[in-house]
Amino acid sequence: MDINVFENVEEHRFELDLPDGSTAGIYYRLDEEGRLVLFHTDVPSEFSGLGIGTQLAAGAFDLIRQSDRKAILRCAFLQSFFRHHPGYAEIIAG
Repeated sequence: MDINVFENVEEHRFELDLPDGSTAGIYYRLDEEGRLVLFHTDVPSEFSGLGIGTQLAAGAFDLIRQSDRKAILRCAFLQSFFRHHPGYAEIIAG
């Protein structure tokens, strides 16, 4: 599967289009300091266990890094992803 995570600014989420036409997403809000508060990761159940969430998280974290922004992790999945990928420490604000 071609991995192309992109940011949908209007919907406040990072998205990954899936082969069946559905979309996996990481939802965020901006806090008063402009940091991204990542609060929910959604992967359609038919793609569960295939690594889609991990690919989505890596792509989103890469985009955050490239844009020189900071993120606050309020999603348990993303907190777990970060524990296993500490190389993203410079983008994590809390």
